[in-house]
Amino acid sequence: MQPETADFDLPGVTPSRQKRSRETTAALLKTGAEMLRTRSLAELSIEALCTKVGVTVGAFYSRFESKEAYFNALIELAARDGASGLSRLIENEHTAGGSLAGLCRLLVHGLIRWMRSHEGVLRAALQHDDTRPSRWTPFKGLARAATGHATPPLLCIMGKGREAAKTRAIAFGFQVVLGTLVNAILNNPGPLSIHDDEMEARLTGCLLLLLEAEMKAPPRQARGSRGHTK
Repeated sequence: MQPETADFDLPGVTPSRQKRSRETTAALLKTGAEMLRTRSLAELSIEALCTKVGVTVGAFYSRFESKEAYFNALIELAARDGASGLSRLIENEHTAGGSLAGLCRLLVHGLIRWMRSHEGVLRAALQHDDTRPSRWTPFKGLARAATGHATPPLLCIMGKGREAAKTRAIAFGFQVVLGTLVNAILNNPGPLSIHDDEMEARLTGCLLLLLEAEMKAPPRQARGSRGHTK
């Protein structure tokens, strides 16, 4: 995704009023995100990045306080794009046709499309999560927001009654979908990659089956109660 040149109100990024300077900042961010698709953050050379963009290393450091600040900007832009996409998705939920299958398909498609768009940045953030957990925090928040925003329309379609159990099933369904996608980005264990159309179809089916199973489940017995048969 091409960053908007007006969106660089980010910590560690020097603002610029000149259009050409903003375009250079955007080019550095876009090119770096693309380079991270095939290399780790440690392997991302500022010199190589600047060569690709056609600017000097000095031009890079006149815009970004450090490589750390640069990567933080990439993370923030990816998170903003995810939040914006989520907002549009919820606004257009009527396009699902009012069916549970349609809404599951719409939600999974939106998540996969976002993660494909920012695959390199997401992988880099995950790889450093063990030593720098704050880098992954925006995406954890986005995952919680996605679940929270999707829950009301899903509950509406799933029908009345047992709201707590259905809400729990929705949250677990999103955990399954997001966990599978994160594993695909980080480890790519196969048989499907995040770029396979079959991945979207199968995850949609998984989410749908989990929710349909909860809709058909009998009321759970209250904790502490005991059933007796004669």
